[in-house]
Amino acid sequence: MADKTPERDPEQENLFKEIDEELRQETITVLWKKYGKFVIGAAVLVVSSVAAFQAWKAWDINRRSAESAQFEAALDATTQKRPADALQTFAKLATGGSTGYATLARLNQAALQAEGGDRAGAVASYLSISNDHSVDTIYRELALLLSTLHDLDTATPDELAQRVAPLTQTDNPWRHSAKELSALLAQRQGDRSQAEKLFQELADDVTAPAGVRARAAEMSAILGD
Repeated sequence: MADKTPERDPEQENLFKEIDEELRQETITVLWKKYGKFVIGAAVLVVSSVAAFQAWKAWDINRRSAESAQFEAALDATTQKRPADALQTFAKLATGGSTGYATLARLNQAALQAEGGDRAGAVASYLSISNDHSVDTIYRELALLLSTLHDLDTATPDELAQRVAPLTQTDNPWRHSAKELSALLAQRQGDRSQAEKLFQELADDVTAPAGVRARAAEMSAILGD
């Protein structure tokens, strides 16, 4: 015959429950005294971090809205032929704006310098951007390309060819314009066959922009006569 589990006295059962509850409560109290300040500190830190992040987001949105308005005002001044006003606003954004607007402002500053006849100043500005490693690579390479374009009549063809050569790589986003400039530089150096070859490659390149392909086809035909 199987043994029967002895029945507990109800009063004894209640006593065990009370002792167990007291022990658990005492343990919680001890743990709270020991670690409670850290828990509170962590909670305060989380709440503060969230609040700070929300405040930063609001500030960042407001700042970017202000920068957007400034940039638009500078572009308006450019189209309205008020270069001095445009340059003043671009200069503020270039030094005090967030990275994106600062870069765009610097590129527009250089463009206005070139438009105003200061090609040497424009080239220097473009080269300054291209050498600034805090600027995204795509904008640095664009600045290098534009410096070459504005330096065509002043710098030596060899110097410019070396400057633009890295941009002609097959994975470079500016490769078609860089190759077009390389062809023009080859022509200036008297290397007619190299110039014709580069122009023909561009004319046959279905990934090249339509304008570049059209100019390349025309130049290739002229050089091939």
